[in-house]
Amino acid sequence: QVQLVESGGGLVQAGDSLRLSCAASGRTFSSYAMGWFRQAPGKEREFVAAISWSGGSTYYADSVKGRFTISRDNAKNTVYLQMNSLKPEDTAVYYCAAALHYKAIASMTLKTLYDYWGQGTQVTVSS
Repeated sequence: QVQLVESGGGLVQAGDSLRLSCAASGRTFSSYAMGWFRQAPGKEREFVAAISWSGGSTYYADSVKGRFTISRDNAKNTVYLQMNSLKPEDTAVYYCAAALHYKAIASMTLKTLYDYWGQGTQVTVSS
């Protein structure tokens, strides 16, 4: 069992930066691939970024590539999402998720591959 708690969301202006954190409970954090997803009002939850269990592989949605960076610290049981050059269209609730059965990193865009989800943190970007 893994519990995930996101933090770091808030209200920022376009062009600003935020760093989201996702703290995981349990001793097996390093066994999980991790992902970040987001859901805007009235829209489906969409993939943002994923990272392999070791941190050696990452994958991004085209909409955030070059602006967002996913990383992890297995010693701290934490995964991060550094978000730079934020845009109003980045406004959403951001969720982290853990996947025990790691596939090729490019396949980690699928919500169904993830076993555990956090409760989400709100990010609002004003224009």
